[in-house]
Amino acid sequence: MAWDFSTEPEFQAQLDWMHQFVADEIEPLSLLWPEYHHAPAPPWLRDVIDPLKEQVKARDLWACHLGPDLGGSGFGQVKLALMNEILGRDIWAPTIFGTQAPDTGNAEIIAHYGTEEQKERYLQPLLEGEVFSCFSMTEPQAGADPKLFRTRATRDGDEWIIDGEKFFSSNANDAEFFIVMAVTNPDVSPYEGMSMFLVPAETPGIEILRPTTLWGEDPDHGVIHPHLRYEDVRVPADSLLGDEGQAFVIAQTRLGGGRVHHSMRAVGVATRAFEMMCERALSRHAHGSVIADKQLVQQMIADSWSQIQQYRLFVLHTAWTIDHSGGTARVRREVAAIKNAGARLVHDVVQRAIQIHGALGVSNEMPLGGMWLQAAMYGIFDGPTEVHTVTVAREILKGFRPADGLWPSEWLPEKLAAARAKHADTLDAQARAEGSSPER
Repeated sequence: MAWDFSTEPEFQAQLDWMHQFVADEIEPLSLLWPEYHHAPAPPWLRDVIDPLKEQVKARDLWACHLGPDLGGSGFGQVKLALMNEILGRDIWAPTIFGTQAPDTGNAEIIAHYGTEEQKERYLQPLLEGEVFSCFSMTEPQAGADPKLFRTRATRDGDEWIIDGEKFFSSNANDAEFFIVMAVTNPDVSPYEGMSMFLVPAETPGIEILRPTTLWGEDPDHGVIHPHLRYEDVRVPADSLLGDEGQAFVIAQTRLGGGRVHHSMRAVGVATRAFEMMCERALSRHAHGSVIADKQLVQQMIADSWSQIQQYRLFVLHTAWTIDHSGGTARVRREVAAIKNAGARLVHDVVQRAIQIHGALGVSNEMPLGGMWLQAAMYGIFDGPTEVHTVTVAREILKGFRPADGLWPSEWLPEKLAAARAKHADTLDAQARAEGSSPER
């Protein structure tokens, strides 16, 4: 199947507009009000961000991961990837374009699995950018491994009762509602015995035990990723999202496309660091010339450019394959691989940019420190790198089989014997012509 690398001129014009819009209108928000990039904005700030969102909507670029029936443009993964490459350059950009995590994934699964009543209550405000949500899945003792989850939901008449603890439930402090993954049948496989629930944030029994933050974040301002306790949290029976026992399928639906988007945002982060690196190399002098003339600096620039280009094409090809294969299920290996490599890309390129900037690079007067921290996050969110490494290896090995005998299939003595047997007559003719005996 042929792959066309071109982008339609009309869509390229949209991408060009996005790039300039992010630089001119959105980056100032991150400098002045970084703590509000994923939180309900006060009225004085909405006077600034609401008109920006309207510009995005006027160009049909709002929430483009969703279909037209839900207010999006229904773009395929390639177009979404190209957009997320730009949105990854700034923390405020996804919110202004209606694509901020975890709300995008939460909107997708409510749209796919929710009842009409659930869509009206939870999905519509989410799509309009009026509220934020929380995906409460991982647990302190288990991380993201569902086989070790302990949070339980038990049926009690026309209610479900949720008990347990969740860790790293991002944005729990500002969320309007949570999507909670809980064990509903401990007697069957975890892949069949867990369910998803829509839980309003004001439901009694939800307690923030610790306001966990990322490095450098202020627990009193902005996003937190807390350790939560659910104690006798009662929700109506119709709070079940999808069917009972369907949580694992729902989670995979949510994560597949999101991993592609995260990967292209990693390209955006790395590209921004690369641009800073090149500018600094051409501006800073040492030992009689700009440092761009130094071979080790040139090596860092060349390696970074090659690494970005290789990874970018890998992600775009994965996105293209999803568009032409009907979903992420058939490219599980590729999705795991790009998720795995994204952390390495961000780490390597940003680290080189820091080195070329010297002391300035590690100071609070450049954004490289915050970008460098993202490398660690890319290796953890949406599943740790180690898990994706195992997935890649397993998927690759499915296309191979063990050797039939003691020796590898490329063992030369056996292949040479087979080649001689295949061409025995020719070897005999060669021997007669040369007056020697053929080796057999």
